[in-house]
Amino acid sequence: MSQQFVGCMVSIKCTDDLGTFQGQIVNFNRQTVTITKAFKDGVPHPSQQVTINAKDIQNLEIISTEEAGNKDVQMHSKVTVKRPIAKRANRSISECIPTTTSSTANQLQSNYKKPTEPSQPDSSSNGRVASAEINTKFNQKRASQRQRWQERDEQAFGTPIDQSMNQDFDFEKNLALFNKEAVWEELNSLKPDIVRQSETNRGKYRHDENIIVSKPTTYRQIIVPLSDEREYATDDGLVIPSITVELHRQLIGAADRLGISWERRVELLGRAGTEIIIQLLGGAHRLNPKNAHQWPTIVALCGPHRSGAAGVNCARQLSTHGIKTVVYVENSENVSLLQELSLYKMTGNKVEMKMDKLASISSVDLIILALFDEHSSKNSTPTVAKWVNSNKAPVLAIEPPSTGTPGILSKFSLVGGLPLSHSPDNGRLYLCNLALPNKVFSDVGITYRSPFGPKFVIPLHCDDS
Repeated sequence: MSQQFVGCMVSIKCTDDLGTFQGQIVNFNRQTVTITKAFKDGVPHPSQQVTINAKDIQNLEIISTEEAGNKDVQMHSKVTVKRPIAKRANRSISECIPTTTSSTANQLQSNYKKPTEPSQPDSSSNGRVASAEINTKFNQKRASQRQRWQERDEQAFGTPIDQSMNQDFDFEKNLALFNKEAVWEELNSLKPDIVRQSETNRGKYRHDENIIVSKPTTYRQIIVPLSDEREYATDDGLVIPSITVELHRQLIGAADRLGISWERRVELLGRAGTEIIIQLLGGAHRLNPKNAHQWPTIVALCGPHRSGAAGVNCARQLSTHGIKTVVYVENSENVSLLQELSLYKMTGNKVEMKMDKLASISSVDLIILALFDEHSSKNSTPTVAKWVNSNKAPVLAIEPPSTGTPGILSKFSLVGGLPLSHSPDNGRLYLCNLALPNKVFSDVGITYRSPFGPKFVIPLHCDDS
């Protein structure tokens, strides 16, 4: 009885974690089932034959049957593949093999009826016979085509996986086949002696060292009679020399004498400070009427001098862009400061003279620092410095002292004309074009050619080389 299952294609689902096997039965008894051409979970099994114990079988499904002996081969007894189907993830091999058309063949055989009386031809019976013959020829042709597909699939996927694929790759053995030192020695032996000596004396360099010592090209188009200890460079490589405090005083005096008054220069400083601050705040992305809930707040700390007046002027110009500004002044004894304050009050923004009022401001986006200039006393203001440092907002200083503002570190500084030798406490320097004619520079002995090009404000980089 068990021999009738030999040659059948079966799918065996095992218990626990043994998986699902597919293959052709070669031995079948009460204790074991042996299959060949085995697949486990859709993957070809490396063994030629797989024996499964009966106690481990949870479910056994016959995919197709093949009867041995001298019986006629029938259509439903062949294992056929409809067409090559790519195996998808989580899909067993049994799902990739379509079922046979035995039901269709049986239906055709049941529909076929042999005429009982040949002497009395019947048109309906002749039609059924002709239809059955056509279907039989079509099924035979289709079966032969499926047989070819099956043989092709067995040739492509029926070969067991090579056991040598499980062996680890020996990296050390293969690396030893290439002796880099021997290759380099052979290459060096072909070089002339003088070349080898030069390479030996050159020394070894780290990965971050440049073998060829080079210096970026610099251009000097500004020459001063007495330069200070530090020089700066623009993004284009132009050298901007720093000047002494005395030469700076002479330059400003020549500008006043030739008609470039302080009122003209303070507007340019305020305009330059406004341009830098708008870019620092985010430009058009932040100052957008549709983003009214993210509108920034600026606080300007101003002293009683011309630098303080420039800070008030910058706050006034920022307010014309719709930015909320608050100006803090300790006293307003300077005439220039009083003039700028009277113009600023027309904007409707606040002017505070007590430090306690600034503590009520919830958030500050940027601080304009103009408490001291180069000629004012350097008395520290611990209350103001403590408030600035606790705010942690970026600080932009306008015409600060070259040594820095006491107790406060600036992130950016704006200077006009030519820079002094500024301390690192003033942060990154920006040079403003005050529109001084060459006559102003030549009167104090400075050879000057504008470094601004198409820009109104340019950054300066410390050239310590």
